[in-house]
Amino acid sequence: MIDKLELFLALARARHFGRAAEEAGVSQPTLSAGVKQLEEMLGVPLVVRGSRFQGFTAEGERLLEWSRRLVGDWRSMRQDIEALRKTVCGHFRLAAVPTALAMVPKLTIAVIDKHPGVDFLILASNSQKIIEQVENLAIDAGLTYLDNEPVGNFIQIPLYRERYHLITGPASDFSGRDEVHWSELQDVPLCLLSPDMQNRRIIDRALHRVGVKAEVAVESNSMTALAAHVRTGRWTSIMPTVLMEALGLPAELEAIPLVDPVIEHTIGLVMMDRQPHSPMAAAMIAAARKLSAKQGMFPHPPIA
Repeated sequence: MIDKLELFLALARARHFGRAAEEAGVSQPTLSAGVKQLEEMLGVPLVVRGSRFQGFTAEGERLLEWSRRLVGDWRSMRQDIEALRKTVCGHFRLAAVPTALAMVPKLTIAVIDKHPGVDFLILASNSQKIIEQVENLAIDAGLTYLDNEPVGNFIQIPLYRERYHLITGPASDFSGRDEVHWSELQDVPLCLLSPDMQNRRIIDRALHRVGVKAEVAVESNSMTALAAHVRTGRWTSIMPTVLMEALGLPAELEAIPLVDPVIEHTIGLVMMDRQPHSPMAAAMIAAARKLSAKQGMFPHPPIA
C-alpha cells in the first residue's frame, strides 16, 4: 500500500504521468497501474481522465491528504526504529529561498556536528514551490518567508528578520551616503531577482508604495549572478543584510541601508507538523530553535 501511495504523491508533485514515473524510478505503465489499483481498492475514481493529466477528483484530493500523512508517518517510523539500533543518519532534503541560502550552513553544520551520519541535499527555490514541496514530501523542510504569504499548517520557526540594503559602486550618486530612500531609486539601473521570487515581489511593492517604477536591466533567480553583475560597477542591486554579509562585498562596493520605509520580513524554517518527529526532523528542529534564540527571535516550547 505505501509504495502505491508513494506513486500517487509523485503524480501530485509532477502533475504528469511520464514525469511522475521518471521521478519515482518506475515505468509509466507501472505508475498508471499503481494508481488504478488504488482506485479499485477504494472503489472511486481518483484522477480526472483525459489525454493528459487534468487533476484529481474530489476523492483523489482527499486521498492526497491521507497519502501525505501516511507516507510521512511511515518514513518517520522507519527512521525512528533505525535510530534505536544505530546513530541518527540519513538523507535530509532542505530547500531555501535564494536570499536565505546564506543561513543554511548554520543549520547543516549544527546537525552534522551532532549527527555525522546525516547528509544534506540543498536546493534553491521560490517560496510557493517550497510550500508545495514540503506538503508533497518532496523535501523535508524549507527556509522561506513566514509573514508575507500563507505557509499552511506547518511547524514554523523564525530564524531572522530580513532587512534591505542598496548595493552600489563608487561611481554611483549614492556613494558615501549613510542611507538611501526607496523613492530615490527612480531611473536607477537595477539587477534583481526574477518576478517569481518573493523577495522580488517585496521589492516591487516597496517601490510601488513610493511611486517608483523599477528600471530592471538584469533579472536572475540566482543571487550569485546578481552579485557578479553588481561587481562590474554598471548595475545596482537590493540585497538582504544576511546575504550581503555572507557573500562579502569587494572593497569598491558599498552597502547602504534603504529607509523610508524600513522594510523587514521574517525568514524561518517550515516543516510538516507530524508527531512524533523523526530523529532527523527532531535534530533539524533543535538546530533551528537554537539558532532562532541566538538571533534574538522569540523562544519556543520543547520538542514534543
